[in-house]
Amino acid sequence: MSIGRVWVIAINVFREVIRDRILYLIGFFAIALMAIASLLPYVAANTQDKILLDVGLAALGLFGLVTAVFVGTGLVNKEIEKRTVFVLIAKPISRSDFIVGKHLGLTAVLAALVGAMMLIYLGVLLLNGVSFPFWSILLAVIYQLIELSLITAVAILFGVFTSSILAIVLTFAIYLMGHFSRDLVGFGQISENATIERITEIAYLVLPDLSRLTWRNEAVYGFDLFPSPLAMLGHGLYGIVYAGLLLAIATFVFSRKEF
Repeated sequence: MSIGRVWVIAINVFREVIRDRILYLIGFFAIALMAIASLLPYVAANTQDKILLDVGLAALGLFGLVTAVFVGTGLVNKEIEKRTVFVLIAKPISRSDFIVGKHLGLTAVLAALVGAMMLIYLGVLLLNGVSFPFWSILLAVIYQLIELSLITAVAILFGVFTSSILAIVLTFAIYLMGHFSRDLVGFGQISENATIERITEIAYLVLPDLSRLTWRNEAVYGFDLFPSPLAMLGHGLYGIVYAGLLLAIATFVFSRKEF
């Protein structure tokens, strides 16, 4: 794998996605958040600050998720459907360069998108006089970006060997199951059935445990509800390694395709 070629592909993806009306999402996020902030005093007078903190972080995650899924599933699939992959693969670009470059490019787009939405979110909080624990929120947003990078890897993997629509459905399904993967283990234990318990344990090992990367609810209370720094580091490495494994699988599947 060539770092230079990966870098070129990532830059091209970043430019292409940014031009593809992705910046409109930032404007829509700002309008939606300001509208929610103006309506909250009328519907939740005593808890509006807490609700605004929660809703803002949830909206940030939702907009990032939509971008990761809808853009990520088309990064490779679109090249295959349009036959432009023939030109790219004909050049001195390896399959791993192609997959990793696509992933890094979209991850950079997500970082820019999340960063812009974070600034808007903090600005709305300040305008409305809402106090907030900046550093814990920043940490939660960083882990949100790791989660989005992982979901991007899932989207690219499905986009390599399925249609765009099916890849979108499957990626959303993995996202939802990833947030309930721990509950599967609990369900297996409650069932008191050895077969079901074994199946749920395997499912937990295979599916990403996205609860390791979701700290929005804890962030609004500061660092009191966060695990130890060592545990947080482990959660972050888990997300990065899992994304790397998915990209390795995507590269293997992509290398088996004949162009």
